[in-house]
This record gives sequence, C-alpha cells and structure tokens, in this order.
Amino acid sequence: MSFLIEYLPLILFFTVYKFVDIFWATGVLIVASLIQVTHQYFTKGEVAKRHWIFLAIAIILGGMTILFHDEQFIKWKATIVYAILGSALIVSKYLFNKNLVKTALEGVLSSVAEKEQNQNKITLPEKDCDQLNLFWSVLFFFIAALNIYVAYNFSLDFWVNFKVFGLIGLTFVALLFTMFKIQKYLPED
Repeated sequence: MSFLIEYLPLILFFTVYKFVDIFWATGVLIVASLIQVTHQYFTKGEVAKRHWIFLAIAIILGGMTILFHDEQFIKWKATIVYAILGSALIVSKYLFNKNLVKTALEGVLSSVAEKEQNQNKITLPEKDCDQLNLFWSVLFFFIAALNIYVAYNFSLDFWVNFKVFGLIGLTFVALLFTMFKIQKYLPED
C-alpha cells in the first residue's frame, strides 16, 4: 500500500496525460501531491522532507505550467528534484560528514531485523556506504541531465513515457545494484 501512496501522483499524472493532456495531468499531479502529504501527515504524524520538496516543486512548476499554458515548466520538475537529491547526498557527506545513504540503508535494515525479531544490529562498512553515496549522487545528477535532454530533444509523449517508465527503470536497476552491494552484510536467515 505504501508503494501506491508513494507513486500515486506519478501514476495519476501518467493516466490523466494519456486520456486528456499535459495541463490536466499537471493539475492532477499537484492535487495528488497535496493528498499524499496530507495522508502522510495524518497517518504518520509527520511528512518526509522529500515529499515537502516534491510538493513545493509541483506547485511552483506545475502552477507555472498551467498559468502560462506551457509544458516546459513541468519538464524541469524531475531535473530539479534529482539535482536536489544528488546535491543533498554530496553536501551532507562532505560538509556535515553524514552519509544519508548509510542512514537510510541502516534504517531499512534495522526495521527488517525488528520485524523478523532479529536482535542483531546490522552495520555496513564505511567504505561501501561511501561508494554507494557517491554512486547514488552521480546517478541522481545523471538522471537530472538525462531528463532535461529527453525533454528538449524528443516529443512530449516520449518524455512522459521516459519520465514514468525510464526513470523508474533506472532507479530499479540502481536499487538492485545497491542490494547486491550490501547483501554480503545481511544475516543468513
């Protein structure tokens, strides 16, 4: 269910785009993002920072897309989001000495261990976490650049399909690489 809530704005954007147009799809993206943030607030008592960022960018760029009736603004959304994510990984690591990828991975692994009632705390070596942090930051910058390249060199239909399926595909492959990298540190059971 959380997967559906996480990707609901994107799913609705794609669906409405295919049946209506980019401007209606953009409006639905804004409303779905608002619903997503509201749902998270009322079910968890807090909203993840990334959802606030996605919502703000959707409102600003989506609002400009609708106001000026120009799809160029919404095309920049993914580029800005991924550039922010890449920058956050680099800045947190090299300015604040905090590896966000390590924090995220250990949080996920700890919650899995708790669900399986495994009391062993899973820790990942700094070297591997630093490599993964760099990998994800480079990937995010690459996706940011690739999105804007596709947006301006291909049709709107191609860009929407790339945004929905291409970016999810790239992220899935990166997750597989990450899982492969950390699997040797997971408990046997």
